[in-house]
Amino acid sequence: MALLPILRYPDERLHTKAKPVPQVDDSIRKLVTDMAETMYEAPGIGLAATQVNVHLRVVVIDTSEDRSKLLAFINPEIVERSGEQSCEEGCLSVPGIYETVTRAERVKVRALDEKGEAFELEAEGLLAVCIQHELDHLDGKVFVEYLSRLKLNRIKSRLAKKSRITA
Repeated sequence: MALLPILRYPDERLHTKAKPVPQVDDSIRKLVTDMAETMYEAPGIGLAATQVNVHLRVVVIDTSEDRSKLLAFINPEIVERSGEQSCEEGCLSVPGIYETVTRAERVKVRALDEKGEAFELEAEGLLAVCIQHELDHLDGKVFVEYLSRLKLNRIKSRLAKKSRITA
């Protein structure tokens, strides 16, 4: 297992659209393991391969308190959405920034697991938000891009200032 470096917004590589995984093999299983370790260490509840500069459609999520319910989604797609909820979101690629985003309240997602087996999952609440957030990453979108231009520019300025201080 290895910790992977997480790209920081506004890194252009975060806008790369991820490609489908052609075959679930040992390299994909290792990626899932490394991504899970990176997510837990960060700490976070979701991580898309795009965030670790691997542009394949792979996501890991664990919204449990005790880190016991790791979900791997390979080639995920949302097949149903319903309702609406507004929730404060954060992101490992946008550290220290939390903003309210409106998303579907419930989703149904279809994907492959780390064994390459197809599954469907219906999710609501935090898990539904997390799935939508991570799948956005696979499509090259970061949650702050849902905000007004004014808020987005303030966030970019704050992040630039932070990076100058730590450099």
